[in-house]
Amino acid sequence: MSEFDAIFIGAGHNSLACAAHLALKGWKVALFERNDCIGGAVQTRECTLPGFRHDFGAMNLSLFAGSAFHKKYANELILAGLEFVPASDCFASVFPDGRWFGVSTDLNTTVSRISEFSEADADMWRRLVAEFPGEAEHLFRVLGSPMSLRALAGTAWNAWRKKKMGALDTVRLLLMSPRAWLTETFESEHVRATLAAWGMHLDFAPDIAGGAVFPYLESMANQSFGMVLGKGGADTMIGALETMVTAAGGKVLTSAEVKEIVTEGGRATGVRLASGEMHRARKAVVAGVAPGALPGKLLPEGSGDASFDRSAKAFRHAPGTMMIHLAMEDLPDWRAGAELRRFAYVHLAPSLDAMARTYQQAMSGMLPDEPVLVVGQPTAIDPSRAPEGKHVLWLQVRALPAEIRGDAAGQIEPAHWDDVKERYAERALDILERHAPGLRGKILGRAIFSPLDLERENPNLVGGDQICGSHHLSQNFLFRPVRGFAKWNTPVERLHLIGAATWPGCGVGAGSGFMLAQQLAGK
Repeated sequence: MSEFDAIFIGAGHNSLACAAHLALKGWKVALFERNDCIGGAVQTRECTLPGFRHDFGAMNLSLFAGSAFHKKYANELILAGLEFVPASDCFASVFPDGRWFGVSTDLNTTVSRISEFSEADADMWRRLVAEFPGEAEHLFRVLGSPMSLRALAGTAWNAWRKKKMGALDTVRLLLMSPRAWLTETFESEHVRATLAAWGMHLDFAPDIAGGAVFPYLESMANQSFGMVLGKGGADTMIGALETMVTAAGGKVLTSAEVKEIVTEGGRATGVRLASGEMHRARKAVVAGVAPGALPGKLLPEGSGDASFDRSAKAFRHAPGTMMIHLAMEDLPDWRAGAELRRFAYVHLAPSLDAMARTYQQAMSGMLPDEPVLVVGQPTAIDPSRAPEGKHVLWLQVRALPAEIRGDAAGQIEPAHWDDVKERYAERALDILERHAPGLRGKILGRAIFSPLDLERENPNLVGGDQICGSHHLSQNFLFRPVRGFAKWNTPVERLHLIGAATWPGCGVGAGSGFMLAQQLAGK
């Protein structure tokens, strides 16, 4: 039996960041990962053809680049091998009428594009960008602080001191739906739809309260700072974090599934692996898992708090996602314009109403007739991910049901995802082909992961939910993941929960891991 100060269940980026900080503070740490590869949803693989490196899940590393963890450990991460590649042409949307709109870091370029749709919207964009530094201070303070009444009160007082009644506008933005904010801010349907697509990344269809802040932050941050990808793949971040952990004396073990959290007297004292091995934890057990994995599973007898256990089991997951990875002879030839070949992301989400319909179809168990597509073009930014002259495409199909009850297009009979994923992937490729004629002729190889394939790869992606839990208001802020347990604590003493299911939610920013590490070891 081995003994450590802290044991981590899973080796996702939050766990690695937490372990790295603690190890550098002198803690003896060990991470146990069930798979043969660490990183959780942040991995890069040759899943189509040799030499073509595909990001399994997360592609955009901007949140990590701007995170508190990166700010503190930038030099250590660079020495450990972390490399970023900046993208100045960040995201765009194409539309059925042949037009497109995209956000690039050159303000005049973006404004010029907007003015083709609306001069009033162009003026509004300049105003929003000018006001963003002041607004971002308060929003990032909320997202970067522990979720407690004390922290919220401090943030509220700081906002009131600087903005007076204007602080209420910040609160209003946090409560608004994407449609409400976009329709009162912009007059162009094309501009609205381009920004609203970011809400679909985080389970916020246009009419869901609390979703406006995500299109706002993504668009303003991309305009102001640009976007970054990982050099050679998103796993550059994971490799650097692992190096930091091991260089500080920590252990990272793969193919080591934790089957049970051992408790004594209401306190977590260690873990038991599937192999039967026992390992003790002197100070903390940190679980990077979905909340439903605790009661009756990792905690066979429950947490001792029936209310917590009920809420953990009832934790709501977002609709699923299909991932389609393509090895390509060349980038798509976008019908709307060759300039689109330079963008990191191109969204195919034609309108607010279309996105709302797609989301509702998925929520009712139907295969959407026109799913939202997120087309990542990482080799437009980082050619090192493919053989010379070749490319990879990263295609997300959102939003999809975990269990298929029907097909909104009336073409696919209800069946298990294993039986229909190839046909549904063809529907997605048909949509892409309409906007990029000749695309299929450029495909050299492909790999398709249905929502259930994603869950098989990573049990935290329940039903293919890539964000590990809905971020709707009833399950966010003080309620993430469970009311009374938003500070990465559980009813079991010394057992902590981190990851996308906990505050501050999904995204590759290491927020929960770093804030818990500071809490455990002291700042």
